[in-house]
Amino acid sequence: MPGPMKRDMDLIRSLLLEIEGGKRVFHVISHEIAEMIGVDPAQATEPEEADRLDYHLGLLRDAEFVEFYRGGGGDWQVERITWNGHEFLDTVRDGEIWRRTKDGAKKVGGASISLMLDMAKAYGKHVASERLGISFE
Repeated sequence: MPGPMKRDMDLIRSLLLEIEGGKRVFHVISHEIAEMIGVDPAQATEPEEADRLDYHLGLLRDAEFVEFYRGGGGDWQVERITWNGHEFLDTVRDGEIWRRTKDGAKKVGGASISLMLDMAKAYGKHVASERLGISFE
């Protein structure tokens, strides 16, 4: 039985970066299931990690950041990153902006994806202003 499921925004960002970088298939199958259905054990993961990855790939789909189709043997196959996925990724790509956004979310006790995007955009303008010496007001 899977443990508690909590959204991990670092993992969401990391998965999007992997997909943007060319990853097209995620094997989400535990060693036990792989053995039962005859899938190569090298494609399997620990059960907790398989559950965590499956959950977060589902969140990417639910947020309409990535379009997937489910293949056989527990595979999530990427069709494409959507416009919303690219917008999110472009907003949080920079490590400094991402760090500040996460820190801001912690200070307010957590944040929805829309609030995190708003914070990331504000931090992005601030960082761009610092780096370029221009104002975005």
